[in-house]
Amino acid sequence: MSEQAPNFKVTIDNISIEVPAGTTILNAARMIGGEVTPPAMCYYSKLKDSGGKCRTCLVEVSKGSEKDPRPMPKLMASCRTTVMDGMEVKNITSEKVVDARKGVVEFLLLNHPLDCPVCDQAGECDLQNLSYEHGSEATRYEFKRRTFEKEDIGPYISLHMTRCIMCFRCVYTADQLTDKREHGILERGDHAQISTMLNKALDHDFIGNVIDVCPVGALTDKTFRFKNRVWFTKPVDAHRDCKHEKCNGKVRLWMRGEEVFRVTARKDQFGEVEEFICNECRFDKKETKDWVIEGPSLIQRSSVISQGHYVGTKKTPILINTVIGKEPKHLLDIHSISDVNRPEIDLSKIEGPAHSDDFKVSK
Repeated sequence: MSEQAPNFKVTIDNISIEVPAGTTILNAARMIGGEVTPPAMCYYSKLKDSGGKCRTCLVEVSKGSEKDPRPMPKLMASCRTTVMDGMEVKNITSEKVVDARKGVVEFLLLNHPLDCPVCDQAGECDLQNLSYEHGSEATRYEFKRRTFEKEDIGPYISLHMTRCIMCFRCVYTADQLTDKREHGILERGDHAQISTMLNKALDHDFIGNVIDVCPVGALTDKTFRFKNRVWFTKPVDAHRDCKHEKCNGKVRLWMRGEEVFRVTARKDQFGEVEEFICNECRFDKKETKDWVIEGPSLIQRSSVISQGHYVGTKKTPILINTVIGKEPKHLLDIHSISDVNRPEIDLSKIEGPAHSDDFKVSK
C-alpha cells in the first residue's frame, strides 16, 4: 500500500494554504480563489501537457522553501512550478509581476486585430478581460500586423488566424479527444500558424470542443456566427440523453426567448469546460424540445455574460425579474448593514441621489 503524499504549506499573497505535494502554484492559488489566482491563457487543467507558453501566469517566488529560503532569481510560470513546503509567492502584491504581466499582454496584442466589435468572442474573451486589467491605452508597435489567407476548415468551425495567440489548446484538445488529429502548428517563429494539412476539414465527433477551449476569437462557431451578442442571450443549463458513449449530454443553452442560438459545454469559475460534449449536442440540437431545461446558469466569472445572475453581499441572493431589457431588482436589505433608522425608504424609488434628509444615522 503506497504512502499518501505529504501536504505542503504555501503562502500566496499573504494567504496560507496546505496542498498535496506536486500541486502547481497556479492550482494552489485556484484553491484560495479570488484575485490571488493568476490569469492563464494557455494552461487547461483537463488537457495534459498544456501550459508554459503564454507567460501570463508569472509569479514572484520570494521564498523557495523552509529548507532553502532563497528567492527564485526570476519570475516563474505558476502553471509549471510546483509548490515546496514553506514556499512564499507574490502575485498581485508584486510590482514585478504586475509590470511583467503588462508586458506579456502587450506582446499578445502586437498582432491581434482591433476587431472586438465584430468578433463573436466579445464579452467572453479571456484576452479582452486581460487587456482591460493589464493592457496599455496604445501600442508602441510600428509595423504591420500579421495577416493570413482565409481557410475553410469545415462546416462548423471558423478559423481566424489573425486573432490566434498560439496557446496550443486546440491542438491538445484535438490530439487528446479525437482519434486522428487533422490540424496543428505549421512553420516556426513569427511565421507559425494553426492550420490543417492539404486543407482538410475538422469533422471528428468531438472536434467542436476546440471552440470552447480557445481563449480568444480564433476558433468560433459558424452556426452562431454574427447571429447575436452573448450579453443579449440568456444562459440556461440543460441536458439530454445523448447516445454518444463519451458525451454526458450536459450543456449550456444560450437562448433569447424560446430560440436557442448556440449550445456550449458548461464551464467552471475558471472558464474551463466541466465535461466535453459531442458535435451532435453542440451543432444539431438547436430546439428547446430537444432538451430538458434545468434552469438559469450561474455564471461565476466576472464578465458581461453574468448579467442577470448576480450574487449579493454575504452571498445574499438577488432576484432578477427579467434578463433582457430592464434593470435588475436588488433584493438586498440595505437597512440591515447601513445603520439607518428609516427602513420604510426604498433607495430604488428615490428620485436623484440619496442625502441626509432621506436617511438619518441612528444615535
